Amino acid sequence: MSSNETFKALVVDKVDGKIVSEIKQLTVDDLPQEDVLIKVDYSTVNYKEGLGFAGLNNIFRKFPMVPGLDLAGTVVESQSPDFKPGDQVILNGWSVGERYWGGYAQMAKIKSDFLIPLPKGIDTKKAMEIGTAGYTAMLCVLTLEEAGITPESGPVIVTGAAGGVGSNAVAILANLGYDVTALTAPGQESTHEFLKELGAKSFAGGEEWSEMPKPLEVQKWMGAVDTVGSVVLSRVIAEMNYGGCVASCGLAAGFDLPSTVMPFILRGVSLRGVDSVWCPNSRRIEAWERLVTDIPDSALAKINKVIKLEEVPKYTKDILEGKVHGHLVVDVNAS
Repeated sequence: MSSNETFKALVVDKVDGKIVSEIKQLTVDDLPQEDVLIKVDYSTVNYKEGLGFAGLNNIFRKFPMVPGLDLAGTVVESQSPDFKPGDQVILNGWSVGERYWGGYAQMAKIKSDFLIPLPKGIDTKKAMEIGTAGYTAMLCVLTLEEAGITPESGPVIVTGAAGGVGSNAVAILANLGYDVTALTAPGQESTHEFLKELGAKSFAGGEEWSEMPKPLEVQKWMGAVDTVGSVVLSRVIAEMNYGGCVASCGLAAGFDLPSTVMPFILRGVSLRGVDSVWCPNSRRIEAWERLVTDIPDSALAKINKVIKLEEVPKYTKDILEGKVHGHLVVDVNAS
């Protein structure tokens, strides 16, 4: 690609203390000076981008910024011995789209350390249908497996089940044979049919999920994937079976944890954190290799919706308002 050839990018800036976004025509010379140039096919929209576009939580750390914490595409130029032109690659996390320019552009320059090869058996579109949401869900499943939680161990619960990570976790766990209960927010009962199609066997909900639990509640779950945090996570912990494990990866309801030590010392419950941003590449590759087979294409077809780059700002607002069910893929080349 010549240095004066232009491409489309969604650029955010801060003007008078407010986040503004605009589709701009950029050249390769406008991109950061990183060692791998990529022609981007797809990116995604996640809760974190919702926070960023709303100016919350200081998500965007520098301006101007090209957001997009995911991307999949093809290497055009490389100064790294690990990648060559024509290689297909994926990126998740590493503060890309926050500190480093990300995937909301038709071209991107990325640090080679942040990239992994596209796994055999999937294309770039499927990689972003999985995206950070599916990759994070798979990390949670690996965490439960490493804690000894098998399909035979007992029921598992997924909180925030209608969201990107939650819906992927439901699909993966159900495909592996787990008995999955889905917890959705009040007013999201319309998503239950969707979640049944992904494999959820039953549903949890009610006013008690917004109330502080007792230190120990009736034992219900052997495993849990929590995307919500705060009081919801407290109740999940209080309801865990003896020896159960909670994989915690999200804070949609808050980052506080008003709990007690009693489930841990009286029931042997474990709470394990799951990080998708700074996860080592060896762990990423393990998760992605599992994703090739462990999440059905039929589930991805139900979970995902493809949008254009120009539509991203609208959907970042919708995702914060709980109007997005499943996962959003951004086709950066769609017109």
